[in-house]
Amino acid sequence: MSQAKQIAAGSIVIGALVLALKSAAWWTTGSAALFSDAAESVVNVLASTVAFVALHMAARPADQNHPYGHDKAEFFAAVIEGVLIVIAAAAILNHAWATWQSPGLIEAPLTGMALNAVATVMNLGWGLMLIRRGRTLRSPALVADGNHLMTDVVTSVTVIAGLAIAIASGSTRADAILAALVAAYVLFSGVQVLRESVGGLMDEAPAADIVERIRVLVGEHAQGAIEIHDLRTRHAGRLTFLEFHLVVPGDMTVAASHTICDRIEAALMAEMEGVVTTIHVEPDAKAKHRGVLVL
Repeated sequence: MSQAKQIAAGSIVIGALVLALKSAAWWTTGSAALFSDAAESVVNVLASTVAFVALHMAARPADQNHPYGHDKAEFFAAVIEGVLIVIAAAAILNHAWATWQSPGLIEAPLTGMALNAVATVMNLGWGLMLIRRGRTLRSPALVADGNHLMTDVVTSVTVIAGLAIAIASGSTRADAILAALVAAYVLFSGVQVLRESVGGLMDEAPAADIVERIRVLVGEHAQGAIEIHDLRTRHAGRLTFLEFHLVVPGDMTVAASHTICDRIEAALMAEMEGVVTTIHVEPDAKAKHRGVLVL
């Protein structure tokens, strides 16, 4: 089992433990705000399960029907996670409205907040690890899962602090208001996850600093060529696809131009894991005098 899949499997276990703690906190207190936090944890478990399945699919090698591999499966997982977050926001808002109409007393608040705090600390540690390892492994599914957990941490801290204020003030409807605010924040995070995931499915280019680094590396290792133009990039999970036109002197041999291509590809692979490069060699008559000038 790959590292990414092992981490995703761990997320399911951690998510189930956190869900149990937060559900106990809500069941003990009857708080709408704690219900909102528990509802988001349900999404965490479902999202972790989806991420595990997506990572399994993404790890499959290229085949006749998918010659570029299955890496985009991770983006589908992130889209599903975004949709689940939006659904959770709607459920939380519905519960908040019901609590607003029929407010009640919160029972055993200290016990509920303590259980929620333990779950929050677990989410914080695991979420930071997911983001760090997801970026190292270039896994959109793990990064999306980690970002969602960090959103959950912010939500939980807000819930605990707000609930303490509501109890101290004796307000019977502050609990419902807090739950509605949580729903709004959860909805915002879900939209953000969807936006980033759709960008990957639409062959969005990598971040500007990565593209610039690619241009620099290509220019530094293209000695003997004249220019590089029509450089295009897109990312698909852990892979970054790069293609460009390499203009060389018209009298250069195929072997010499191929040596330049090998040098460029080696430099890219040495610094950037998962780069798939396609180079189209052209004679100097095809120069556009733009892009990356080598001479």
